[in-house]
Amino acid sequence: MSSMMSKIRALFPVLAVAAAIIAISAQPRAQRANDPAADAVIGFESRFQPVVAENGMVAAQEKIAAQVGADILKAGGNAVDAAVAVGFALAVTHPSAGNIGGGGFMLISLAGGKKIAIDYRETAPAAATRDMFLDDRGNVDREKARYSRASAGVPGTVAGLLHALEHYGTMTRAQVMAPAIKLAQDGFPVPYGLAYSFLKSRERFSSDPSSVAYFEHPGGEPYKLGEILRQPDLAKTLTIIRDLGAGGFYEGPVADLIAAEMKQGGGLITLDDLKKYRPVEREPVRGTYNGYEIVSMPPPSSGGVHVIQMLNILEGYDLKKYGQDSADTIHRLVEAMRRAYADRSKYLGDPDFIQVPVAGLINKTYAAQLRDEINLEHATKSADVSPGKPPSGEGDQTTHFSVMDKAGNAVSNTYTLNLAFGSGFTVDGAGFFLNNEMDDFSAKPGAPNAFGLTGDEANAIAPGTCPPWRRPSS
Repeated sequence: MSSMMSKIRALFPVLAVAAAIIAISAQPRAQRANDPAADAVIGFESRFQPVVAENGMVAAQEKIAAQVGADILKAGGNAVDAAVAVGFALAVTHPSAGNIGGGGFMLISLAGGKKIAIDYRETAPAAATRDMFLDDRGNVDREKARYSRASAGVPGTVAGLLHALEHYGTMTRAQVMAPAIKLAQDGFPVPYGLAYSFLKSRERFSSDPSSVAYFEHPGGEPYKLGEILRQPDLAKTLTIIRDLGAGGFYEGPVADLIAAEMKQGGGLITLDDLKKYRPVEREPVRGTYNGYEIVSMPPPSSGGVHVIQMLNILEGYDLKKYGQDSADTIHRLVEAMRRAYADRSKYLGDPDFIQVPVAGLINKTYAAQLRDEINLEHATKSADVSPGKPPSGEGDQTTHFSVMDKAGNAVSNTYTLNLAFGSGFTVDGAGFFLNNEMDDFSAKPGAPNAFGLTGDEANAIAPGTCPPWRRPSS
């Protein structure tokens, strides 16, 4: 990542459907002579046209929250200030994935070269047990694992965002949280994407009276395009966090409301679980691909490790020769992914509780061994691909945002409730959805989660642990 910084400063395209990209004082820059990579991105033949800016950029899934970040940059904040402001704003404007009731990962690249990985993943409550989602016959109870209060892990978002602000930001909580509080209190016009999400997922939270009251009109009609959505309870929660910091969420009246919500129907999170939660700074995982340095999230995120592992495998092929989206290229991509995900199922877990063989998984010699197993003429059945033996030495649901400021500081953040709107349960009186991240654990070795991903002993449910993340943040 560090070797790419100069190019990113000049050109920061986000080629994502429905992404809102807000540029600060955008001005065209002269094209670097004889730069085929840049030509491919902004030439007339390119499918996507980038946004170019001199003084900073914010890319997020939802436009209002992206503008919040841009305004923070304009007011003199750095990339971390803007990222934290976007994170809290998305909790208001993008409730299907933006959150204060979930968790995630933040990767920070400071202009001086330092890289920081902040792990604010949800953790299993102290009362969680290995077999908590198994029925009397030993089968996984999917309803309980995904759509119950018991599916909620201890939220990490508030602690993670505020940790980043305190250690690497320049603004106060009041400054970065003011936009989110105003949006929750005064309301905002419901955009088409949110209106569609409410309609599509209304069954998800139809059984919870609090969720229905927050996100549907009396009589059961969801909010429609252009209608003003106000969330006064969420505004109160955000105001308490603004005034008291993380202690305003993990202790006091908000924590009491979370604990009360748990007691309504089999939830496990206690006041003690909340009080003990802490985010963790970790050393990023690093690799190289054709001369570029890759810097990404380490475990418990599985994304960074396995993106590097896949790139190590693919580095042995001349993909440019085969062409983008050709059958030959896609075949190699799929086969590399099969092998990385097979390893993920066995080796990825919480590094605070198990030893994850990161160095072995991203070892280039090991990647060459996996590459040699690929048949370039025939596809492999995923069921026939077993985890390897690395040398010892790792939609409308999850959402991501990226920020860069004029000094060259950059933030890449992924956070989630797991499924869209999490478990479907909101904290009554506090105004936010609970996550259902407990489904990302292996309820039973080999049993798939909601995304079809399997895990083994390394990912078994245990108090205080967190499940491996399924997507990268790099």
